[in-house]
Amino acid sequence: MRLIRPAALAVAVFLAACGSESTAPRKAAPVAFATLTVEKQAATQERLWDGVVDAVNKATLSAQTGGRVTELPFDVNDYVKIGDVIVRFTDVEQQSGRRQADAALRAAEANAREAQLAFDRAKDLIAKKLIAQAAYDQAVARHDAANAAFEAARAAVREAGEQVDYTVVRAPYSGILTERHVQVGETVRPGQPLVSGLSLAQLRVEVEIPQGDLAAIREQSKAAILLDDGRRIEASEVVIFPYADAKTHSFRVRLELPEAETGLQPGMTVKAAFAIGEAERVLIPETALVRRSEVTAVYVVDAANRVALRQVRLGHRFGDRVEVLAGLDAGDRIAADPLAALAHITGAKGSAT
Repeated sequence: MRLIRPAALAVAVFLAACGSESTAPRKAAPVAFATLTVEKQAATQERLWDGVVDAVNKATLSAQTGGRVTELPFDVNDYVKIGDVIVRFTDVEQQSGRRQADAALRAAEANAREAQLAFDRAKDLIAKKLIAQAAYDQAVARHDAANAAFEAARAAVREAGEQVDYTVVRAPYSGILTERHVQVGETVRPGQPLVSGLSLAQLRVEVEIPQGDLAAIREQSKAAILLDDGRRIEASEVVIFPYADAKTHSFRVRLELPEAETGLQPGMTVKAAFAIGEAERVLIPETALVRRSEVTAVYVVDAANRVALRQVRLGHRFGDRVEVLAGLDAGDRIAADPLAALAHITGAKGSAT
């Protein structure tokens, strides 16, 4: 039996004490920045489908009078403002028609004045019983006929003026010119297409929805468009068409978008998120996120007040909050201000050195 010397025993006890002290977790000082505790919150449960952007205002303008095209100020893909002249053609016949209408109006006005005077004289004479009733009736008839001719001449002047106005075609709304159907020098006739265009101010999205999901979508009647940059545009109205496609058995749903600068263009495909119920989600403020290249993370504070950067995987955005699909659990404590957390870590490393 070997005896352990007192000196060796003392060294062993000291080493064991040092080892146990080094392995024990040392609690750091409380953090000086604001933190928040992650909790599951009630949020809308959504389902995504692809949709196609379409313009609410799009039209093909046609000629309302005949003439030869003299001016096409805009080309395809040019932006035009409301009221801009987009087609102009000759107005020789229209101006001549308006002058003829003006002359006919002056003649009808003169006849109406003469008939009015004759009627006034006949009225006085019939009151004094100086003319026969037949003569008075003739004066009344001439008076009425002259007034009718005068009104017809005034209508002809208005019509002739409209024919002159039709030789200048103006944009009914601001937008993009998509197609030109005529060229300068070409003779047009009434009803012939001139140009086509659409407006980017008001857009909508059309989505094909399976029949099985229609009841939940109709009940919630809420949807949003998810953009590639993370923005979320709430639909101002959800319109469900009352019939299904006979081949696919899907229903068409139209999402009316608010008039805002979205960067969307007609013909683009976008993700449409439809509300189908309620679900619990882990939501955190977007301001708590740290983005470094393609990595998205948050600063997590553990029970020992140690701060570490943890990568997270995000889901949908709900206003100023974003859903966390992976990386955080309910009860975790994260930094509300990533810059303050970074300054805390940097200061702690500096004091340690």
